[in-house]
Amino acid sequence: MSFNLEALGVWTEPKHFTVGQERVAAYAAATNDPIPEHRSGDLAPPVFAVVPAFESSAEAVLAVAPPELLMMLVHGEQDFFYHRPITPGLELVTRSAPLGVRQTSAGVVVAVKSETRTADGELVNEQWMSTFFRGAQDEPGGGEQAPGHALQEAVRATDPVGEAKQHVDADQTARYAEPSGDHNPIHLDPDFARAVGLPGIINHGLSTMAFASHAVLGMAEKDPRNLERLAVRFAKPVLPGQDISTRVWAAGSPGGFAFETSSDTDLVVIKDGLAVFRQS
Repeated sequence: MSFNLEALGVWTEPKHFTVGQERVAAYAAATNDPIPEHRSGDLAPPVFAVVPAFESSAEAVLAVAPPELLMMLVHGEQDFFYHRPITPGLELVTRSAPLGVRQTSAGVVVAVKSETRTADGELVNEQWMSTFFRGAQDEPGGGEQAPGHALQEAVRATDPVGEAKQHVDADQTARYAEPSGDHNPIHLDPDFARAVGLPGIINHGLSTMAFASHAVLGMAEKDPRNLERLAVRFAKPVLPGQDISTRVWAAGSPGGFAFETSSDTDLVVIKDGLAVFRQS
């Protein structure tokens, strides 16, 4: 069950995606997005950036990971670097590559980088996705890992900018699957989810990240067009029907905010959250 380290650094063939207003609006609705321009489909929410890259990044993971371990895969981290907003009508081209494999005490982390550009080559965003294969062992690893974004204890010790409480609906995963393109059965089939060691179906990590982004945008009082970076580490699963709460801190540098999301059982579900905004 060794990982294919020879695939590291090999980019996928470009994947093409046309941004439709209805798809953007559906994604916003599926994540309970409160921002009017997102709900209307006129401006893509920050986490929507994963949709044009979904097929490409999955292909990059499959190039390096043993097929027999795929059902033990969970999303570990996601880190977006934004260069321009996504708007309806854009023709986007994405390519991805697995860049690193790392052994931990509990499993193996595979780091994938994706680049999304317009049809004429303008860079729209870069994103790092870290996937975690639970229980995988004896992997020597190699390559590079995603950039860090740890929440510093000195920042956590300051008074937060604020805290936002949100509710994950009972049907959240079913609603999210279609506009996101992510139909992984751990989010849709309770029996399957329990068979792979989960308590039942769990909310998509990127859906939870989208919820946290709403909280950050609201408390930071920033224009989403000025978002430069958004990064999280997924710490624990969120179950449909749960309440979550996101605390936000000023992260020291102008335009920087740290955040952390907890469930109603006081478990941290998103940690090491970072949002950076361009200064006007």
